[in-house]
Amino acid sequence: VQLQASGGGLVQPGGSLRLSCAASGDIFSINAMFWYRQPPGKQRELLATITSEGGTAYADSVMDRFTISGDNAKNMVFLQMNNLKPEDTAVYYCNADIRTSRFDKYRSYWGQGTLVTVSS
Repeated sequence: VQLQASGGGLVQPGGSLRLSCAASGDIFSINAMFWYRQPPGKQRELLATITSEGGTAYADSVMDRFTISGDNAKNMVFLQMNNLKPEDTAVYYCNADIRTSRFDKYRSYWGQGTLVTVSS
């Protein structure tokens, strides 16, 4: 199983970016997908969650600015980021709870990270 994140880059304060993450490989089912970020010199933090049923949850720091969405058919998750601030600068990671067969338990898989830099 692999997760591939994309969509990062340099954006000015107040701008927007949309991150994408695609899960591929031997996937039987996905329970939930997540976006995390790790600012320079800080710990990784959970930003947003989407379940297979479409339920969502957000960290207070990104509530009302970021929106998580998913495409179950394509095993993809997206993060729409609006009104970006310099403190949003970080490496953004996708994560998913995936099982590879009906006999397996859900395991956590990580993407490689994509860098978002918010600067004028």
